[in-house]
Amino acid sequence: MFSIVFEPCGCTIRAASGTTILKAAEEAGVRIRSDCGGKGICGKCRVAIRNQLGLEALSQTEAELLTVEEVQLGYRLACRSRVLHPSEKLTVVIPEESSLGERKFQETGIEVYVPLEPAVTKYFISLSKPTLEDFRPDLERLLDSLMIEHHFESLDIDYQLLRSLPKLLREANWNATSVIWNKKKIISIETGDTTNDILGLAVDLGTSKIVAQLVDLTTGETIAVATVDNPQIAWGENIISRISFADGDEENLRILQDMVVSGVNETINRLCSETGRSSSVIYEAVVVGNTVMHHLFLGIEPTYLGLSPFIPSTKRSVNVKACELKVNMNSAGIVNVLPVVAGFVGADAVADLMASGIYNADEATLLIDIGTNTEVFVSSSREVLSCSCASGPAFEGGHISQGMKAMTGAIEKVRIEERTYKVYFDTIGNTKPTGLCGSGIIDAVAEMFRCKIIDRLGRFNRSIETPRLRESGSKMEFVIAWEDEGGVGRDISISEKDISEILLAKAAIFASSSVLMKRRSVSLNDLKKVLIAGALGTNTSPESAKIIGLIPDVPLERIGLLGNSAIVGAKMALVSKSMREEAELVSQRVTYIELTTDPDFSKEFSDALYLPNRDINRFPSVKKALGELKEEIAGAS
Repeated sequence: MFSIVFEPCGCTIRAASGTTILKAAEEAGVRIRSDCGGKGICGKCRVAIRNQLGLEALSQTEAELLTVEEVQLGYRLACRSRVLHPSEKLTVVIPEESSLGERKFQETGIEVYVPLEPAVTKYFISLSKPTLEDFRPDLERLLDSLMIEHHFESLDIDYQLLRSLPKLLREANWNATSVIWNKKKIISIETGDTTNDILGLAVDLGTSKIVAQLVDLTTGETIAVATVDNPQIAWGENIISRISFADGDEENLRILQDMVVSGVNETINRLCSETGRSSSVIYEAVVVGNTVMHHLFLGIEPTYLGLSPFIPSTKRSVNVKACELKVNMNSAGIVNVLPVVAGFVGADAVADLMASGIYNADEATLLIDIGTNTEVFVSSSREVLSCSCASGPAFEGGHISQGMKAMTGAIEKVRIEERTYKVYFDTIGNTKPTGLCGSGIIDAVAEMFRCKIIDRLGRFNRSIETPRLRESGSKMEFVIAWEDEGGVGRDISISEKDISEILLAKAAIFASSSVLMKRRSVSLNDLKKVLIAGALGTNTSPESAKIIGLIPDVPLERIGLLGNSAIVGAKMALVSKSMREEAELVSQRVTYIELTTDPDFSKEFSDALYLPNRDINRFPSVKKALGELKEEIAGAS
């Protein structure tokens, strides 16, 4: 038997030698497009497999249906690929065109109004034609008109645009629109009056997903949103794997850069197709992401981000011409990547701070952006401390036996009856369940703890009487959905090992929060707001998060769910130059704390491995709600 992990859903299955990838996917409840029913005719079941050492050799059918480039990138046909003797866990990435499942993305957050002040502006001008009496060169003629009519005293021009300027002005019959970036450079000349046609792009480069918003820069309105899985996932589900892949190898770094740029271009293609707009009128993009994604997108060597003391190449924002990055927008347009804070606190964290506004607040606030790497901030009196913790992939279904990402069929909400142990659940898309995503796993652990199915260390209470609690091989597990309720041909359950993975992840986050609160001398009573950002934060029950000890025990009315605040911050910087300047100040004002050197982190982490914490008095409302928990403390400790 061998393990196959399907991405981006994160489902894992054990399969016998000789099983095709398509058959294994069916058994795992992962739906791959196969128009010909697996006969090797249609070629629609394309999947990407990075390490193919244990696979049957490329078949003649695959050689005919796949391009040479696809084969080089690791593509195979799922119906023709058999695993014979894998030396390690096999990761199969299902591209969107081959997937029949739909992933639930957090595309938006709580919008924050900022005055419209884009860096890109347009000016229509009517130029006098050259004559024997007025023989000014074309560029000087253009610059003179912009100075007289719009008061521009010093402008540069894009070199490639300069090369075609004579033709463009004459084709426009000297009536043209100048596109100017940041009041410094002319980046495009267009025939006629196009002053009402200015688009920009806000992009959140996540480790597993890419979100892009197409924004009308004349109004500040978001006119369309597109999301795709980050194609880099084929080279590792976490950033450390990608650093290792790129480590000192220029070709591998180029592959990772090309993949993430192709993901951004895919969002642009979808946005333009949906709106009927041309990518040539997208003149600027503002991009955010963690520091590793920042480096990989820009093609910057990331090796030293993975080595202590984890130093980035640069902290400040970066402006690059779109054509240099091969981003499919106006070729002379500008891609602006916001500044980072530190090696593991990136531009997405700066965007979070801008969207939440906590860096300008006097009241004590905790902000947590939960992901494979979780960023934590504590602010009070307008001072901000930050850190990053490796919370792992558990909250995205990784390392959970029947975990998966938030896709169609994922159980996202769980409730358990206290005496009967009957389980109620909701799935994404209201379909039959195929696994558990992060919010569902948090709910399940919280509910099992509330119903005393598990103790404070996440161990099962073997004295309860229910067929849902059973031994499976050498492990104990609790059944969330029976086989006849689900869509994968087996029961969906949670094991003690799964619970342990959640405890490790939540302990890292809570310990990080506690360390920062101590550094800022912020007590539980001082804490006026707890803000949770990211997709998980939007869909997670705050009550469940408190019960398991993921967040401090504050009243529910003090807990706010921000959604995708990174894309909100990116848009704020896109529509306002002032906010872009603010981003530079924010990145400089944040004080980064390296947890590995903090003397309190180890104890805080150890205490947080309990439900909700070794010191139950830190969770008074949970202690009160669970009643008899007080008497159980001595035994669990």
